[in-house]
Amino acid sequence: MINWLVLDREQQLDEIVALSNDIPCVIFKHSTRCNISAAAKYRLEEQWDFPIEAVRPYYLDLLAYRSVSDQIAARFEVYHESPQLLLIKNGECICESSHLDINAEEIRECLPELV
Repeated sequence: MINWLVLDREQQLDEIVALSNDIPCVIFKHSTRCNISAAAKYRLEEQWDFPIEAVRPYYLDLLAYRSVSDQIAARFEVYHESPQLLLIKNGECICESSHLDINAEEIRECLPELV
């Protein structure tokens, strides 16, 4: 199970960038009206076995906080998708996946130090 940190303010992106220098951060952009997004979220939660000290998981309801979603796309230079998972390390997006490609194994592949 994931202990999500709610991402609901643009200012939090600065915090995530700073924190990512010490702990990789995951941003999960979720559309609460989309069945594919719900399936991706459920699967990620089922597979998640990272301790909070190893990876910080942030959850964004992109319908409620569209401006934050737009800032994420601009800041990390990624095309907006929904659902979408971004892995932030050292202030940069080092891995991005969307739709049913979202899974915990991809995070492990991008962070071999966690294996």
